[in-house]
Amino acid sequence: MSMTCGQWLLKPLVSAASTRSSHSSHSYLSTVSVFKLFTKETPTQVSAARMATGSGADNKTNPAKVIDSHLHVWASPEEAAGKYPYFPGQEPTLRGDLDFLLQSLEEAGVDGALIVQPINHKFDHSLVTSVLKKYPNKFVGCCLANPAEDGSGLKHLEELILKDGYRAVRFNPYLWPSGEKMTNDIGKALFSKAGELGVPVGFMCMKGLNLHISEIQELCTEFPSTVVLLDHLSFCKPPTNDEESFAFSELLKLSKFPQGVKNVIPIPGSGPPPLPSCFELWREPSHVGQVTALSIIFPITLEIGERHAQKHQWLFLTFSFRSSDFPYVVPECGYKGGKEAVLSIANQVPLSSSELEWIMGKTVMQLFRGQWVP
Repeated sequence: MSMTCGQWLLKPLVSAASTRSSHSSHSYLSTVSVFKLFTKETPTQVSAARMATGSGADNKTNPAKVIDSHLHVWASPEEAAGKYPYFPGQEPTLRGDLDFLLQSLEEAGVDGALIVQPINHKFDHSLVTSVLKKYPNKFVGCCLANPAEDGSGLKHLEELILKDGYRAVRFNPYLWPSGEKMTNDIGKALFSKAGELGVPVGFMCMKGLNLHISEIQELCTEFPSTVVLLDHLSFCKPPTNDEESFAFSELLKLSKFPQGVKNVIPIPGSGPPPLPSCFELWREPSHVGQVTALSIIFPITLEIGERHAQKHQWLFLTFSFRSSDFPYVVPECGYKGGKEAVLSIANQVPLSSSELEWIMGKTVMQLFRGQWVP
């Protein structure tokens, strides 16, 4: 293939935006307003080359760190046969061991990452915990909530946070017992405990935000001290109809909650439908319309984030591009290629140096203060 991931992504943005504007029955922004936001004056144009090596600041003694805000690591087959077994039926099909991760980070010039407990090991956190203990200045851990009916997951959560140092917890609604919601007694106890211990809760709404928005709203209302993350932008579809428009509108409304609802989305990163990831967009020309939607949504959230940065810093995370969902990005355009695509898009928008720093690491560093420091 002659074009890089970033080059292919950039090619359709302008023409596709015009096509979408003229053919959609509804629109968040007209073509004019899209480009008004894209071409707003910025203090300084971003140099992709400067960030490409992991150095985003002019001050060489204190370069801006590049932090991947969402990835996974799991055991190698050899490790799984011994100390770190996979959960039955969840054996990975991709390589995702620590050595491969460290190699990928070094090649791409990425300084650190938030590691999310993978489903491949389910509630056995021993592998990720070993990585966190070995590299405490490089990685932060997000554990996986266990909503078992016997309540054992609550004690486990406390141990993971207080003993093993995890600083976030993922709620996967599809791990709740059949017929149960995240707002059941166990879910509320877990959510409340997370707030009490000062760790954010990340919701993994793989089948769509519309199925779980009422649960998220109820939890946020009842427990305002618990900060919330929305992984993968809650898999909201790029809006093409009223139902999708409503879902995205509800997502933006979550900013009303006092604790600040934060969104972490891997772009590029993997994820099943309804929202293809950037590397899927790159691979499939038929997804050009999806690229358009991403190009429209980004400036909306960026503009709002600038207006309400202090009150609602969650909006900075809405498109925290430096989230790879490693290792899923690797077979599509490579880990380094994913970072290069982000920088290419940043130059095309264009973003200021300060805005790019928020995207490439400052956001997640603000969320997990005290981590990734010299």
